[in-house]
Amino acid sequence: MRAVLQRVSRASVEVEDRRVGAIEEGLLILLGISREDGDEDLDWLARRIPRLRLFDDEEGVPNRSAVDIGGGFLVISQFTLHADTRKGNRPSYRRAADPAPARALYERFLARLGEESGLPVESGEFGAMMDIAASLWGPVTIQLDSRNREG
Repeated sequence: MRAVLQRVSRASVEVEDRRVGAIEEGLLILLGISREDGDEDLDWLARRIPRLRLFDDEEGVPNRSAVDIGGGFLVISQFTLHADTRKGNRPSYRRAADPAPARALYERFLARLGEESGLPVESGEFGAMMDIAASLWGPVTIQLDSRNREG
């Protein structure tokens, strides 16, 4: 699984002009699921993300996690994080998981992230065309990859 985390002062997602998820201070998480991903990957990310110290303390040093600040998470499924751009000009998405298994992992990830953090977890609509708005705070953007245990 690949995740791109963006620290936000607020973020929201709409599907067909209907707001389906929104948070104030917290993390916007773009989540890409590959064909090889499983529960071990989602568990690693769900444990790692809430503990990352990406928020400033009183002295302006990023020593606080989303849990520490009582933030929220807005998770958006994004298969394009597994794009292969090595050949040609059109990315290939063969590494991305098929929709049915990806949806199941995505939904389990949402639940697990909520369990691990105790924080609100909002989400987009899996497989839908979404309009995402975010006020990036910093900006702070972090990439995580469960396969490489990077991040």
